Amino acid sequence: MRRQEYNKLVRDRIPEMIRKSGREYKTVTLSKTEYQQALLQKLIEEAQEVATANDADLATEIADLLEVVDALLTSYGISHSQIKLERDQKRATKGDFDQQIMLLWTEENSA
Repeated sequence: MRRQEYNKLVRDRIPEMIRKSGREYKTVTLSKTEYQQALLQKLIEEAQEVATANDADLATEIADLLEVVDALLTSYGISHSQIKLERDQKRATKGDFDQQIMLLWTEENSA
């Protein structure tokens, strides 16, 4: 029997699915601090999956990413309205991405 190491945060029903498939597994319950750190790692993992997804899988991968964002908000006690306010303030001061602008370079004036 070959063991596969994961050491990553998984959704709540994953252990049940593994058990039903007849495989063995081991899990641990994380402390709040460990959970928050694991969520931040999961955020990076999911963002990478979004970045490399094909068009057919993009919506699914974004849904996974948003699930992690929601878990982070809950864990840190941040409300969706607080996020909306922050987003609206940033849009008001810096704009959004509608014009599809890519900054190539800047240079200091030597005057």
